[in-house]
Amino acid sequence: MDNASPDSSGGDRQPIFRKIPGMQSIKTRILVFTLVATIIPALTLGSLSYIQTTRFLNEKIEQGLRDIASQSSRELDLWIKERLYDVRVFSSSYIVSENLAKILHHRGARLENLVAQNMLQDYLHSVRQKFTDYRELMILDLNGNLLATSMPGASPPNLPSNWQDSVRLKEPVVGNVYFDPLLKERVMLIADPILAPNNELLGVLGAKLAAAAVDQVLADHAQAEIDDLLMIDRRGKLMASSRPSARTASTAPIKAVPNGKLFAHPGDPITYTAPGGTTVIGTLQIVPSLGWGIVAETNRQKAFARIDHLRKLTLIIVAGLLAGLGLCAYLLGLTIVRPLRRLSEGAAQVAAGNLDIDLPVRSRSEVGFLTQVFNHMVARLRHGREELDSVNQTLQEKNKALHRLSITDDLTGLYNRKHLMETLSGEVIRSGRHRHPFTLLMIDIDHFKQVNDTHGHPRGDEVLCRLAAVFRETIRDCDYVARYGGEEFIVLLTEIEPHTSMEAAERIRRRCAQETILSSDASINVTVSIGAAFFPGDGDTPRKLIQEADRALYDAKKDGRNKVRQAADRKRTDRDSGPIRLVEKN
Repeated sequence: MDNASPDSSGGDRQPIFRKIPGMQSIKTRILVFTLVATIIPALTLGSLSYIQTTRFLNEKIEQGLRDIASQSSRELDLWIKERLYDVRVFSSSYIVSENLAKILHHRGARLENLVAQNMLQDYLHSVRQKFTDYRELMILDLNGNLLATSMPGASPPNLPSNWQDSVRLKEPVVGNVYFDPLLKERVMLIADPILAPNNELLGVLGAKLAAAAVDQVLADHAQAEIDDLLMIDRRGKLMASSRPSARTASTAPIKAVPNGKLFAHPGDPITYTAPGGTTVIGTLQIVPSLGWGIVAETNRQKAFARIDHLRKLTLIIVAGLLAGLGLCAYLLGLTIVRPLRRLSEGAAQVAAGNLDIDLPVRSRSEVGFLTQVFNHMVARLRHGREELDSVNQTLQEKNKALHRLSITDDLTGLYNRKHLMETLSGEVIRSGRHRHPFTLLMIDIDHFKQVNDTHGHPRGDEVLCRLAAVFRETIRDCDYVARYGGEEFIVLLTEIEPHTSMEAAERIRRRCAQETILSSDASINVTVSIGAAFFPGDGDTPRKLIQEADRALYDAKKDGRNKVRQAADRKRTDRDSGPIRLVEKN
């Protein structure tokens, strides 16, 4: 208020009120204070949330790549060991050692050498027809000279430089992937020494393994979150890939892949430029049996797309929050001169979590309007909390369903191989800690290929489903059954002695033999062969138990099928009968 000034009548001067400047207005002060007090926490919390979420997504991407590379490395290592085991079985055949010895020790007897060579070629040809992944089988002497082959006119293979050292140590030989001009495809050489009965080193049985089979193994384990699974040697040379487009590139080295850093830091994410010029993130895991690396790589831009989206969403939320709070501050400033006790008490109850408040509107003034806004806000919060509870319940149900789908086989409803390996690893640890025995049964349906060929694959699926139900019915509640793959199943009999587990296996075999699967056009009877391995006597690791049970299963097949054999019987039989012969599972 300024100094008083006289009026026209000469009386007392009247006060003159000046207009309040903008920043001195209570409404403006509240608005500015609210915006400032909102901007700082919003930007701070938004930045912290963005940093934490970005870090979480980075860790998730890295862990996903690491898990896929590790799983693919284990599976490929197991697959290569199975192929090496096949070649060892081929090389240990009496036909191979006897006839190769004749050729090497009777070089002057041309007729006898010719007969022996023909027998070797016939044997290699017959084995090659049964195992399609092997494009060519051959027998070499210790100097690398080709003595017999399943493919007439073939040239000596592309042997690694140190193959003779491995052969002298009686170890298997694994060569690099290369393009075979005669076969017109990429192949990988694997070989195993041939020993005479007196343990004399005679030569090498080699097999050209189709690289497309290795590609398929990688393709089977490639997942949607990655772009490619690669197998490279320590020089960065491409051996195999899960992408069809990359498989046509022969064996060209990967460009700009820092393979030295990948092999030096296995499991760590490395950013590099792919051959197509795309920036990718790759993680390497070493295949123990090969010394090579499995690289899981994904497009970096694609992987971080969610982070870019999150950054934009954070900015939008902060801007929206500022705009909304600014509007609320403006409306609050309009009615700040009115009594707000009722609203303050209502707000206190809402802050305490009570959303069942509905304040009465007793006037049409600004306070009344603010009361309506307050009531509407509380109703929205109440409705939002109800919707959030409903959404959370739905998400929990969907998560349970997704978890169930991830660990079960969609055809039979049994647990799948991934869940089996996790359960078996846990059971080995638990049983080893408590010194409790358990038994692993590997079950294979006899002549299942004939069922598919005769009655069709839909009938074959019915057989798999029915036998899966039989397995569930014939085991205890504490036991475990899973589909291992194809027509093979694995049953874990926990805390059970070997003789009792063999009775259980025999019960399963008899029940399957008695089962008749009825369909619309036929009735099908099948039998099963079962191989048993006992923990810890036959093995103290999942891989060893599965390997011993699989070998016992081969014995059951060899003995005429519809049999139960245990690993201990197989070991005794191996000591008594000599070299192992290969028997088809089907």
